[in-house]
Formats: sequence, C-alpha cells, structure tokens
Amino acid sequence: MRIGIGYDIHPLKAGRKLILGGIEVPHGAGLDGHSDADVLTHAICDALLGAIGEGDLGTHFPASDRRYQDIASLKLLEEVITLVSRKGCRLVNLDAVLSAEAPCLGPHLPAMKEVLAKAMGIEPSRINLKVKSGEGQGAVGRQEAMTAQAVCLVEGPS
Repeated sequence: MRIGIGYDIHPLKAGRKLILGGIEVPHGAGLDGHSDADVLTHAICDALLGAIGEGDLGTHFPASDRRYQDIASLKLLEEVITLVSRKGCRLVNLDAVLSAEAPCLGPHLPAMKEVLAKAMGIEPSRINLKVKSGEGQGAVGRQEAMTAQAVCLVEGPS
C-alpha cells in the first residue's frame, strides 16, 4: 500500500468557465491556468503521482508545452491513471477537499464524483469529496482563488 497527497491552487478570473471535478459549475468567474485549471482534478493527479513515486503534474504536463494549453484536466487524469496501471498499481480510495467561498458547491459533488470515478475507472463509492469555505479569510475567503487537497491509497508492487 502507498499513500499520495496532492494540493493545488488557482486564481479566479472573469470570463473563464469554472471547471471543478470535470464538470462545469455556473459562476461569474473561472479558474485561471494553462489548462482548464480544475484544481480538484489537479490535486487528485498529484496525489496519484505521489503515491507511485512519479513526481507531480508539472513534471508530466509542463505549462511550457503548448499541447496542454486549455486541455481538459480529465484527460490529464486519464493519462495519470494509465501510468498508475502501468506501474502495476490500482487506486483503492480517494478523499479530497475543495476550498471555495462561492459558489455553493455541495449540490455539484455527486456529479463530480461520478465524472471522476468514470475517468479513473473505479466505483464512485471509492471517492469521498468535501467542500469547505474560506470563512472570509485569505485568497479563498476573498473569492480570489480556490484550492483543493487530495489523498489517495494505492495498492501494488512496492
């Protein structure tokens, strides 16, 4: 068994779609980044890569590579899962928390869970998602950014 942890942060920017956990969430601003800037999916990718000892998302999909400009983060997650499988490992479970002051994300968690489970080829019951607000503090509380953290358990060869 191996554990991985992931973290990501992206600033909010007007005029962009807000993509979280692979779904579009209605909001006046989206996350800014090289890809679709899906902080939740990025944190999950980093947790998986960490569990198998393969660095981080930027190592595999650098922002300097134009192929990844505006790419859907779910595609990156699918590639990471392929790497996990090639290493002879499989995801046991995933727990993640998304930090955002607005919009209200709780109603969107079931759809995110379904989309993420499909992308990773696992049952949705192996995923737990939570949302926390910034309680008015820091960049999240001021609605300037969103963050996500993820931890996963992977089994396979050591």
